[in-house]
Amino acid sequence: MSRRVLIVDDALADRSNLERIVSAAGHIALLADSGLQAVERAKRDKPDLILMDVNMPDMDGFAATRRLKADEATKNIPVVFVTGKNQKADMAWGQMLGAKGYVTKPYSAEQILAQLSA
Repeated sequence: MSRRVLIVDDALADRSNLERIVSAAGHIALLADSGLQAVERAKRDKPDLILMDVNMPDMDGFAATRRLKADEATKNIPVVFVTGKNQKADMAWGQMLGAKGYVTKPYSAEQILAQLSA
């Protein structure tokens, strides 16, 4: 089953790598390069899943997720953090915000695919 996956990362290399993994698995990749753009795209495109970086300019992934979860139109879209922030406190904060998963960089394609099928 093909899913629409919103990939949010300000780093082109990470965005491209995730897009390649998602597309190779037969899913449709939607792209955003900031938290603010992620909120706008999620409202407009209603993805089935969001892969969200944390460290981004303008609005970080935690703030974007908080905004998504507070909005009736986007609150049920699962968010998986894909980030270099690997401290226990960051992971706990991600869970408190309602994230479905948390993958730390560097990640493997298998880790991303496991989140897609979870």
